[in-house]
Amino acid sequence: MNAPQVLIVEDDAALRGALCQTMEFGGYQVLNARNGKDALAVMDRESVDIVISDVQMDEMDGTELLQVVRRREPGLPFVMMTAHGSVQHAVQAMRDGATDYLQKPFEANVLLDMVSRMENHVVTPASEMIAEDAATQHVLDLAQRVALTNASVLISGESGTGKEVLARAVHESSERSEGPFVALNCAAIPENMLEAILFGYEKGAFTGAHKARPGKFEQANGGTLLLDEITEMPIELQAKLLRVLQEREVERLGGAELIDLDIRVIATTNRQLTDEVAAGRFRQDLFYRLNVFPLQLPPLRARRDDIEPLVQRFLNHHGRARDLTVAPAAIDKLVEHHWPGNIRELDNCIQRAVILADSGEVSPRDIVFDAVPEAAESEAPVAPALDGDLKARERELIFSALSAVRGSRKKACERLGISERTLRYKLARFRDEGFALPEGLA
Repeated sequence: MNAPQVLIVEDDAALRGALCQTMEFGGYQVLNARNGKDALAVMDRESVDIVISDVQMDEMDGTELLQVVRRREPGLPFVMMTAHGSVQHAVQAMRDGATDYLQKPFEANVLLDMVSRMENHVVTPASEMIAEDAATQHVLDLAQRVALTNASVLISGESGTGKEVLARAVHESSERSEGPFVALNCAAIPENMLEAILFGYEKGAFTGAHKARPGKFEQANGGTLLLDEITEMPIELQAKLLRVLQEREVERLGGAELIDLDIRVIATTNRQLTDEVAAGRFRQDLFYRLNVFPLQLPPLRARRDDIEPLVQRFLNHHGRARDLTVAPAAIDKLVEHHWPGNIRELDNCIQRAVILADSGEVSPRDIVFDAVPEAAESEAPVAPALDGDLKARERELIFSALSAVRGSRKKACERLGISERTLRYKLARFRDEGFALPEGLA
């Protein structure tokens, strides 16, 4: 599963863009609309976890949007942005059911702090795990057992199988269920900001740090921290993460105070982590720290008894404005599909079916599957691979740059004009191909 999805509703295009950038910087998925009417259309197509809306807009303003949203989804967090510091608008927004409000102008970190508090209370349509299939029941049984302990959990499985849903099930079955559940998608945050978001920072710790901000570890104190797609974390940051997990204390960037932690850490990955360790892309000691209790979530094609109840859940969510049912023949077609995209692909499929259904029943002709990526790739023209001379020249340039800066990866990247992540990948590839790496790498 991904980070919470935030819908920005603002008629000023420049401000809307700035708000979207702010939320993306904070690691959130972002949708946007220019008024309430467009926002409702977005919500008909997409699952939304938090709404942030301006008050004054043409066609449908924020107040009207709030009223419709409250009828549809009473518990959905809704933030109203009020112009010119209008207390009257703020009070009215709270009376109408807004979760909170922001008075314009406001700083980016104020918005991020508010949304961060709300995301711990986000309840998605799939927050309760469906486990009708025997394979899923087995995994859920193991999850409920480990939930009674404080052991770290490593959940592996293909993309779209519902790893975050399983992580939430562990949290909700534990003694920490009343505490926060904080998720951090390591793949969704720029590499240079991941450390600040994870550990927090003090005012002035770096350019742009105008105000101190707690990191995800602090926000999860007393509850559970989910590190989603942990293999995307830079190996340099993995060492700092290991220390926090060992010492159970964290220090903000630019700070001098150690903050005690009382959290359970759950990590997820869609890769074979032992292979990542062998390739030098993931620390072995961190692997053992996280892999105390491994859970392997099967792909959807290996738990077909879950498909029909998942279809009903997605149908209730996406087709809530229509009283739709699914024909038995359509269910059969869904059960027989291979589902390379797993539950996420099934969700997309049902959204399309809701749109295509021209009666009160979803028929087989309304079921349109995603294009299979493997087939698309096989039909596309294949770019010629680098020949041996070019590969050797690339390796020579990288090794020469590292030697010139005495093994400093950062300085080598500056010379080569590539990112540190790209350099790590290429060095791992050279190692796998049997080449000795330059000594003294830093």
